[in-house]
Amino acid sequence: MFGRRGTGAPPEAPKTDAHTKPVQIEPPRVAPDPAPEPVVERAKTPPPVIPEPVKATPQPVREPQAPPSRSRSADYYDTKTAIFSALIDAIDLSQLARMDTESARDEIRDIVNEIISLKNVVMSISEQEDLLDDICNDVLGYGPLEPLLARDDIADIMVNGADTVYIEVQGRIERTGVRFRDNSQLMNVCQRIVSQIGRRVDESSPICDARLPDGSRVNVIAPPLAIDGPTLTIRKFRKDKLTLEDLVKYGSISREGAQILEVIGKSRCNVLISGGTGSGKTTLLNCLTAYIEHSERVITCEDAAELQLQQPHVVRLETRPPNLEGEGEVTMRDLVKNCLRMRPERIIVGEVRGPEAFDLLQAMNTGHDGSMGTLHANSPREALSRIEGMILMGGYNLPPRTLREMIVSSIDVIVQAARLRDGSRRITHITEVLGTEGDVITMQDLFVYDIQGEDAGGRVIGRHRSTGVARPGFWDRARYFGEEKKLAAALDAAEAPDPAMAGGL
Repeated sequence: MFGRRGTGAPPEAPKTDAHTKPVQIEPPRVAPDPAPEPVVERAKTPPPVIPEPVKATPQPVREPQAPPSRSRSADYYDTKTAIFSALIDAIDLSQLARMDTESARDEIRDIVNEIISLKNVVMSISEQEDLLDDICNDVLGYGPLEPLLARDDIADIMVNGADTVYIEVQGRIERTGVRFRDNSQLMNVCQRIVSQIGRRVDESSPICDARLPDGSRVNVIAPPLAIDGPTLTIRKFRKDKLTLEDLVKYGSISREGAQILEVIGKSRCNVLISGGTGSGKTTLLNCLTAYIEHSERVITCEDAAELQLQQPHVVRLETRPPNLEGEGEVTMRDLVKNCLRMRPERIIVGEVRGPEAFDLLQAMNTGHDGSMGTLHANSPREALSRIEGMILMGGYNLPPRTLREMIVSSIDVIVQAARLRDGSRRITHITEVLGTEGDVITMQDLFVYDIQGEDAGGRVIGRHRSTGVARPGFWDRARYFGEEKKLAAALDAAEAPDPAMAGGL
């Protein structure tokens, strides 16, 4: 299927069609990477010095004791550059585009092995396997990011230029040994990612939001805005979808709290999920949507489609940025207004950021019970204040009392998520919106998380507890859906102290 081309004049770059070519391959043209720091220098560090700073003061950012990827020598990169160039000359990209990923990977490995034999390259078996994997990842995937994307324990990947890659594992940020050949290779990977959803990133359009095929959220900011080279941030999604039961195992919520959330989801309460960046709002929203009936028509509106609803009748809508002429933009508000004409039974807004808050409240207040949305706020009270501010930003000149009455009649429950100082994530409040007293919105907490201290390793210890409310405001709604017994049992059982939980999502 593939044939090596003649070795006379320098070969021309292979010509491929933009629609059939899965990736854009750019042969390495930059000097090899510098040699890694000698192992002898690391061996001089006395063993006791390493763990003591971690025990004394846990740091949010730390250098890893053992980088996930093996350091590469300058000879390795020289060899890879030569073999990669020979591969580009030997391979037929038009044929490769017609093959599935596994078959294409096998073909590339066969050709690379042949090139290694013809060039009499001397390398160990492990180095050869590493080389084969690296080249396959460069041609078919996302280059050096592939090993990180394959790990299910990583929550975020942060690339700050070609030589600096950080990851978040178990709430802690660590620097890895992963690196790109240069900023050109990193930019090529960024282009690959955004082109899959019909977008592009370059000097004229240096900021772009995108997503990976698995739904992982991607943000790219390129030079000249990014001073030290392209910056790529990936919020990874787990391959196994999390459920409320998983959140209970991680200690993010107690079993009784999870039962209350289950009743809220099944009773078609309008829910607002509030929290800071990285607090687990989208994960919690995915968990709550699991209790939507499969017979219901659900429409989601997002900036970058990342929700993972399991229902069969789901319509997913996504915003669109303007083109180079500044035209063609479709905002979140456009999506929310349009979905009201699509006969939805529930509307799910991935993140409320602006004037679309007014349209979401109208949807919640006009028969679309069970609608949900998320926003950034540090407490349930602050979440309502932000909703007010977003509506006023849209130019609505409503009296404060009228605006707050609209909020009260639309939102039933606010669920507050938080990322604690040790990196763990907790659901800290389940709060219902009751009404107004004068110009003040009245609320009451059903469930809260109390921090009790820290253990020897710096992990936060606390417990979830009920506040003692026997009949929440949505009690009649729960009874209508046959969930009042489960709600009463969860509130009663939550009075007993929970064991201290030092885990967390």
